[in-house]
Amino acid sequence: MESSKLSKLDIGKIRTPSFVIEEALLENNLKILNIVKQRTGAKILLALKAYSAFSTFPLIRKYLDGTCASSPNEARLGHEEFGREVVVAAPAYAEEHIKELVKHSTCIIFNSFGQLKKYKKFVLSHGIEIGVRINPEHSEAPAELYNPCGPCSRLGVTIRNFDEKALDGVSGIHFHALCEQGADSLERVLESVEKKFGKYLSKVKWVNFGGGHHITKEGYDIDLLCRLISSFKKKYKVQVYLEPGEAVALNAGFLVASVVDIVNNGMDIAILDTSAETHMPDVLGMPYTPEIIGAKIASKLRAKDKKGFTHVYRLGGLTCLAGDVIGDYSFPQKLSVGDKLVFTDMAIYSFVKTTTFNGVGLPSISVLRSKTGKIDIIRKFGYKDFKSRLS
Repeated sequence: MESSKLSKLDIGKIRTPSFVIEEALLENNLKILNIVKQRTGAKILLALKAYSAFSTFPLIRKYLDGTCASSPNEARLGHEEFGREVVVAAPAYAEEHIKELVKHSTCIIFNSFGQLKKYKKFVLSHGIEIGVRINPEHSEAPAELYNPCGPCSRLGVTIRNFDEKALDGVSGIHFHALCEQGADSLERVLESVEKKFGKYLSKVKWVNFGGGHHITKEGYDIDLLCRLISSFKKKYKVQVYLEPGEAVALNAGFLVASVVDIVNNGMDIAILDTSAETHMPDVLGMPYTPEIIGAKIASKLRAKDKKGFTHVYRLGGLTCLAGDVIGDYSFPQKLSVGDKLVFTDMAIYSFVKTTTFNGVGLPSISVLRSKTGKIDIIRKFGYKDFKSRLS
């Protein structure tokens, strides 16, 4: 991964809390994805559910083929701000959703044959392609919360419920079985897809491999991914799509926060002007502990590593939720009120999930420009953003 310039800047000038997207790191990821496109001919879409900072879409549009959405709002955002292909896949659609989606989509993927039959004629009459999502019933997702192919999953049609007669007019097949995983996991998923659905794959124009591919993570086997895509395309004569979200903006964003208070209750506890509950909910939902520049996660330290990192703090958020705890960290020096901390890998699944629970303000969104080296504040939030969600 390309090193960040953020740590070299005067962090003290950043008003917190603030998300900062680093253009150079974002483009580095995009160049890797473009290599996959060039080598395989696959099309790659940005998954808006993971990253939807539309101020950076002009950069992303240079490399990717469009967006994938899961709601009318995401589809409209993709259509208006990104353009190109807008592929929609959701567990179900109400009639008002379909009427809105045909205005903004190039393809709508159905999660069941019941919905496919209900809306097929209407969608096709608007010149929109249609697809069906399958469930290969094989997944190696690291957490059940993000396992789309687990027992009793509502996502995708299983082989026992597959209706071959309903494929007339269907352009493609979609599956999503991965979560932050490598090409070796994809290889095993494809084995299941081909074993169960192989006879249908040559009857469509495209097959969408979904998201969850950790393509831009250090050590990812890009050669294997390219072999899998190329072999699949050749065997079934189809266009292959990938829908990464995390891989697009992996390690390209940060959350800068300040220490507001320090208390002690069995250990030192630093209260920040950010929150796991409202600003980085996957910390509690996944769960995981995010990295901080210049600090170490306390649970990962071994005795020989503790030299120079002996000041341990539990970092907590601003909300009244008792469990609003980000994690325990070791620092090389004592923390003081006003100190700024930089959380890494905060472009993905963070600001798309932020809430105003407890009335906690949303972090501003900034971009560190690659050409000028300056941080531009793109959006600030205030009381109106909180109030507008209420009645």
